[in-house]
Formats: sequence, structure tokens, C-alpha cells
Amino acid sequence: VSRLAYRDQSRVFLDQANEELARGDLRQASEKGWGAAAQMIKAVASEKGWDHNGHWQLHRAVDSLVEETGDSELRTLFAVANQLHINFYEGWLGPPAVNQHLGEVSRFVDKLEAVLTG
Repeated sequence: VSRLAYRDQSRVFLDQANEELARGDLRQASEKGWGAAAQMIKAVASEKGWDHNGHWQLHRAVDSLVEETGDSELRTLFAVANQLHINFYEGWLGPPAVNQHLGEVSRFVDKLEAVLTG
């Protein structure tokens, strides 16, 4: 899969997350939010030649990006995305939290997209 395909899928998942939120399906909104973050990490990792086939590799890629960019907020935003992933299974976040978390994921996706070369 190309970095552009990962980037495009990230944006699709983010749109779907907001649609699911509007429908009240918090678990699906959460998982699509997680998927948006993960796909954009994969886009950057793919471009840089980093492994990105497992959760731990995504965390390592974020750590590498923090080191490379000096933007430690990336770790915090990725942790928020990870909370959405957990919420898919646990269902403990309410609508305000999912909404806020999706906003943070959107910022994360924007930041990562800015790292891509084109």
C-alpha cells in the first residue's frame, strides 16, 4: 500500500468517524477515529521506510516522529487515538468525550499529513 493510499484512507476514516458520531454510534466513531490516526502514521512510516505492521511499530513510529520533529504533542494526541481504540471494545466514553477525542485525532492527522512530502 502506498503512502498516498494510507493518507487517503485516513481522511475517509475521519469522515466516517464524524458520521458515526452524528448517528450516535460511539463505538464505530471511536474505531474509525483510531483507524484515521493509524492510517496516517502508516503513511508517514511508509514514506520513511519504517516498519508499521503492528501496534507497537506504530508507537515506535510516533516516537521517531517526536524525535525528528521535536513535537512531543504527537505522543499525547496518539494516546487520545488509542483511547478511542479501547473505547471500541469497552464503550465507556460518552458523546462529549468521543467528540473531543475525534477533534484531537483530526489535529494529529493534520500534523502528520504536514510531514508527508507530497
